[in-house]
Amino acid sequence: MMLLGGIASRGEEPPVPLTPIERQTAAGSRRVDPVRPTRLTASERERLYSQVERDAELLERQSIQLRRLTQLIRPTVVHIDTKKPALRPKNGKANEDEAGSGVITLVGGRTVVITNRHVVNRAELDNITIRLDDGREIKPLRLWSDASTDIAVMEIDGDDLEPARLAEHAPVEIGDTVLAVGSPFGLSHSVTLGIVSAKGRRDLELGEEGVRFQDFIQTDAAINPGNSGGPLVNLRGEVVGLNTAIASNSGGSEGIGFAIPVSMVMFVSRQLVENGAVSRAYLGVTLDRTFTQRTAQRLGMVRAVGARVSGVTEGSPANTAGILPDDVILEFDGTPIDDDDHLVSLVSVTTTDRTVNLVVFRNRERISLQMPVASREQFEK
Repeated sequence: MMLLGGIASRGEEPPVPLTPIERQTAAGSRRVDPVRPTRLTASERERLYSQVERDAELLERQSIQLRRLTQLIRPTVVHIDTKKPALRPKNGKANEDEAGSGVITLVGGRTVVITNRHVVNRAELDNITIRLDDGREIKPLRLWSDASTDIAVMEIDGDDLEPARLAEHAPVEIGDTVLAVGSPFGLSHSVTLGIVSAKGRRDLELGEEGVRFQDFIQTDAAINPGNSGGPLVNLRGEVVGLNTAIASNSGGSEGIGFAIPVSMVMFVSRQLVENGAVSRAYLGVTLDRTFTQRTAQRLGMVRAVGARVSGVTEGSPANTAGILPDDVILEFDGTPIDDDDHLVSLVSVTTTDRTVNLVVFRNRERISLQMPVASREQFEK
């Protein structure tokens, strides 16, 4: 477990010296015990207890912060039980049970639980039970979901519901301390501690249907089956992500878990609640998924960075803006592009009523372009 800070400081007392153990023989001679060479005297033990107590105070202050966070977070997290038709009936059982987690928040003036789609997919509303931190059980009033991001939203109603705070505009950085909250193996409202291990994981193979638009946060906070849909929270008690998946050979936590960033979660959730479906931006470009160093050098680049355009759809926003094959998109609305998956992820959380700024590399020069985006649904039917 990572400690949140050290306990050493300049000028602290030196370690308590250890006194050799001596034995008095019947003949009156003094000998040193070679098996147990040292032992603390009573005064040395008291002195060491004092040092330990002072060091513990530093760590206890950090523990108090975590306890406070847990008190704030737990009422915002729910346990979800679902009964759904089995994809592959076994032993004559037509239904299967699935458990997960969710987080309460406000979207479009409604109180909702946000979770993963795979937790509630195929289940009727009457077969979904939401258990609150205080033990109450409620049923969802409505349910919306988006298969492309594995996000689901359920409207709920009840007294004394506690919405979580969201960190939509507070960037998550590698090394940040986070807590994962949920119901691993059905053990509701469990809390684990870790750090953000990486960002921008976009090539995960998840489930039978897959997740089309990915931009996962990776964490070593323990995430296990049943954590799906629970929040990943920063040290200010704000939700930074929605726990979704683990990389595991054993089926349990191996220190590699993934969460959907809260910015993507809320982009999808707001559209689901307000419009019933998600409308995403569309550029109209085909991207080179194998953009190599050799191709980059042919284009006059030092290294393969950004997203190389290999084709442009006739009549698309990219065509109108003058994007050409072999252009390399370096920036999308001020964000530097890592690769083609990164660009796809950014476009997927861009609304369709905007004009975006692009920076492309063409003929060994950086060129700025403006492009009014279109709705993906207009072109992908």
